[in-house]
Amino acid sequence: MNAYKIYVTIEDPNNVVLSNLPFQRGQRVEVIILAEEPERSAMSEKVRDLFDRTQSRTEVQEITEEDIAAEIEAYRRGE
Repeated sequence: MNAYKIYVTIEDPNNVVLSNLPFQRGQRVEVIILAEEPERSAMSEKVRDLFDRTQSRTEVQEITEEDIAAEIEAYRRGE
């Protein structure tokens, strides 16, 4: 089963409108509604901010793909 994720804000708790979906007329779909957890959303924002700050550091920008691959290989060898 293919999954399609979309975020909507509930305007009317008696009605949820989904539009521009990538499905064909008559196609059966399963609908599962999950409410966003405020603490999870806040944690995601904090992690995203941490990644942005980490990646903006000049010493991190100097690391090459080859450096990363070498570090992974050394770890796998137990070094």
